Amino acid sequence: MVRTGGSSANDMKTPVNITSPDTIHSQAVTVESWDNLFRYWQDKDSQLDWSCIFTLPVWLKSWWESFGKGHDPYICAVWENQQLIGIAPFMREGNNAHIMASPDLTDYTDLIVVPGQESHFLSILLTHLRQEGIDSVYPGQMRPDSSICSELKAVAQNLRFTISHLPAERIYEVALPRTWEDYLRLLSGRERHEIQRKLRRLYEAGRITYRVVEEKKDVQSAMDVFIRLFRSNTPEKAGFMDTIKESFFRSLAEVLADARMIRLSFLDIDGTPAAATMCFDFRSTVYLYNNGYNEKYRALSVGLLSKVFSIRHSIELGRGRYDFLKGDEPYKIRLGGSPVQLCDCRVRLI
Repeated sequence: MVRTGGSSANDMKTPVNITSPDTIHSQAVTVESWDNLFRYWQDKDSQLDWSCIFTLPVWLKSWWESFGKGHDPYICAVWENQQLIGIAPFMREGNNAHIMASPDLTDYTDLIVVPGQESHFLSILLTHLRQEGIDSVYPGQMRPDSSICSELKAVAQNLRFTISHLPAERIYEVALPRTWEDYLRLLSGRERHEIQRKLRRLYEAGRITYRVVEEKKDVQSAMDVFIRLFRSNTPEKAGFMDTIKESFFRSLAEVLADARMIRLSFLDIDGTPAAATMCFDFRSTVYLYNNGYNEKYRALSVGLLSKVFSIRHSIELGRGRYDFLKGDEPYKIRLGGSPVQLCDCRVRLI
């Protein structure tokens, strides 16, 4: 999938708390700073569900520093009896509030909430936003199993707001079995034979090495190679990876390496990088974010095989799911992926 704009941290307008939690007696919504967002994430006693990688503070801050110019951060925290029950990492444009995301870089989104508090959280949040003069709320494209996605329609209708709840793009994912052999048995006989044939041909072409870069000290040099391979594929990919997106990719790789979530994988032939994948490893799921390959080795199917190696490595690590993310590329089905229809939700508060 090709993911088709930025300000420095010093240029960001970071709001401060408008209410101290110590003064909250019933219900309130506060507008939070980046520092507080990170603090809530790192709070070991917090019951908030941070299960969506694309709404983790490390992701959001990297995105904001590259693409937040001209916007105002609007990180809304919802409190109930001095307890934090949810966070909406929004930005504000006039009378509109929408999730910090861009469709070519953020595969899906969610809001952060204490499980079981979704309806209550949404009621407080939407009522507050309407009182603050917000006309429209866009929480983004969400997975159908998102608790926010399932509750939002009922809450909006109960408050007499207008909601648009439409099918959006699809992601593809596969539940990973315990062994590589079991994974191959998930595939069609034809596809299983093709993968084995391509692997034999690859190993006949030279000395094959599959290596994974995860340490922060090695990430930037690995990103040099990844970006070079990515840009060399097609004019479309080269045009996509402009200087702002390159800065975002590099920043994201570094902060996720700090958080032990990055996995940069390289398939080498005789010591030459032939293909690369950029994956995220979070909560037993591996996310295939992007990839590139050396056109010199295209006949050896190195682009496809780099993903095959990534899947096999994920199985060896005991991961439970491999998420190919957005895009209807045929290889995702060939490699066992099943489609998951995302939901595009928008709420009109007037």
